[in-house]
Amino acid sequence: MTTDAKMTEPLGTSAAKVALPANLRHSREFLLNRETSLLEFFRRVLEEAQDARQPPLERVKFLSIFSSNLDEFFMIRVSGIKEEQEQEQVSPTADGLAPEEQLSLIRRYVSEMVAEQSRCLTEEVLPQLAARGIEIATHDSLSSDERARLKEYFDEHVFPVLTPQGVDPGHPFPYISNLSLNIGLMVEPAIEHGITRSLTGRPEPRFVRIKVPPTVPRLVKVGTEGARFVLLEDVIAANAGELFQRMNAGACHTFRVTRDADIEVRDYEADDLLRSMEQTLRKRRFGKAVRLEVSDQMPREMVDYLATEIELEAEDVYAIAGPLGVGDLMQLYSLKRPELKDKPLKATTPAVLKGAESIFDVVRAQDVLLHHPYTSYDTVVDFMKEAARDPDVVAIKMCLYRTGQKSPIPKALIEASERGKQVTALVELKARFDEEANIEWAKKLEEAGVHVIYGVLGLKTHCKVALVVRREGEGLRRYVHVATGNYNPVTSGVYTDFGLLTADEEIGEDSSDLFNFLTGFSRQKDYLKLLVAPANLRERMLALINRERDNRLAGKPARIAAKVNRVADAEVIRALYEASQAGVPIDLVVRGVCMLKPGVAGLSETIRVRSIVGRLLEHSRIFHFANGGEDEIYIGSADWMTRNLDRRVEVVAPVTDPSLRRYLKDVVLAVYLRDNAKARELRSDGSYARVLPAPGEEPFDSQTHFEGSVSLKM
Repeated sequence: MTTDAKMTEPLGTSAAKVALPANLRHSREFLLNRETSLLEFFRRVLEEAQDARQPPLERVKFLSIFSSNLDEFFMIRVSGIKEEQEQEQVSPTADGLAPEEQLSLIRRYVSEMVAEQSRCLTEEVLPQLAARGIEIATHDSLSSDERARLKEYFDEHVFPVLTPQGVDPGHPFPYISNLSLNIGLMVEPAIEHGITRSLTGRPEPRFVRIKVPPTVPRLVKVGTEGARFVLLEDVIAANAGELFQRMNAGACHTFRVTRDADIEVRDYEADDLLRSMEQTLRKRRFGKAVRLEVSDQMPREMVDYLATEIELEAEDVYAIAGPLGVGDLMQLYSLKRPELKDKPLKATTPAVLKGAESIFDVVRAQDVLLHHPYTSYDTVVDFMKEAARDPDVVAIKMCLYRTGQKSPIPKALIEASERGKQVTALVELKARFDEEANIEWAKKLEEAGVHVIYGVLGLKTHCKVALVVRREGEGLRRYVHVATGNYNPVTSGVYTDFGLLTADEEIGEDSSDLFNFLTGFSRQKDYLKLLVAPANLRERMLALINRERDNRLAGKPARIAAKVNRVADAEVIRALYEASQAGVPIDLVVRGVCMLKPGVAGLSETIRVRSIVGRLLEHSRIFHFANGGEDEIYIGSADWMTRNLDRRVEVVAPVTDPSLRRYLKDVVLAVYLRDNAKARELRSDGSYARVLPAPGEEPFDSQTHFEGSVSLKM
């Protein structure tokens, strides 16, 4: 397969060139809004759930992912905008919007999508599941025997852990923890012989909050056979009278609060970053509220009361028709119903490693490209285990960003240390929402004698690099694994990523310099082959883009193709616009945020942007530059975002083996640009349109295509 047929052909410049300012920031003419671009990605996830061709449990999965994405969006992005709104001096966004404009725009997007999510769940997915024997029933629909059994379950497993919290002059409104599911109701004294009355003669109703216990499964099974469930909040509501003896309990209504979770870790002020992070994490649960979700059946008076007590405005309230916290429904995905899910992908071992006695022998002879999840992640685990046990290995250095609680990678480092090897692990404590797991691994590694460091002052270490130093003959040889994804075997099964195993001497030397920068006070900027942020990555990326522009103007072969997660750096976007104005064909596969406007006359006519959203999370980063006919290909951890180029430690590595370069260019990128099943193309207004098969053309899904493909024969 070649790329010629499906990649952008040179289009020239049919219109007069648009004059570009020195800096694109604060210009709606040249940049799309970052937040709505991210919400458009969420919309594409929601569209997967709305696709009736999907197996029903896969539709549940996408609804759950959509819900979790929105939660994080409010915890991080909306909370940040609200903080800016409170400041006296506020800079507009990159596309020129004030905080108030952004929040208004976000509400319009979110309200529409949440309504679609609820409709999809209640009118399509749940009935589809019920038709296949998986039902979420209402308590009212149960038989008397079923209700009796659920009453027993409530008495034994739920009632003992419930703590109703009433509000009166002696009991202030309770703290509502982040993302917890709650029940609100009004309770008033029962009238007994006319003695329990207020001064007016009427019983005084009081608000009560019941926290739905997270320690009890959200879906309560009805009976022992089949897959029939009732939501836990319905079970509690049906038995609420048990909690309020000699009181009249009103109707129960669910609500949920989202809080600011974007904790700031000032490592430059911390004497002990580990202790500082532990203290900061405890503060996360007390962040300011940013969103209130309520059942659409909740009375207006109760909604207003909650918003006032939680200190939110009316525009921060979202009424939901259907269950709140849809992410909890992923519990259904664990059901053993394979016919209602996608067929599992089969991962294999690269042919060059099959039967090999030593991975080191193979890598010493040739570079090995790993393409996950189609290549088994066991290959990476085996590499680290062999390094830990090989008596000739003298040192291992590794960056750990998100490893997972049960990852075998840190265990291999512990084993290596116990065998007397010099082991260094950089554990990034500031990896958002993985802080606690990383803290635990850091402690375990230190206890085993591993030299643990927590990153570079003022930077987040996001690169994925492992360096193994091995005694061979009279000297030492360095083996390097550089990757686009985290050292996490769990996510490696659902994320698309690449890894490169190499014994290239210059990459090995660069990796040593990198770890000297990470562990000591080295300020290395001149790397032989690696592109490293914040040292030289921005400068080199801009130079590579500008070289394609210059080659095009000189009549040489020129082309840019990149696959990244986000494009949001104004300087990079400006360089891409200039390359397009020179006629360079540019194809971008961008999973999420893209602030660049493609296809604008005189500005970006030769730029095409598409997004692939399917069963796997597209996570790999690939960069291709035609270089006058001498193709250059890079893979690495960095996106085209300001934070990746300036505020993180990132590594992008060249792929120098000709066969691996051809695979990445003529197979991988070509396949993504051929997709007409899961691809959407970005329009210049920020919306996306599905890529549909041409008349007579078969649907082509890039993600399933790679299973058993040429990538596994290398």
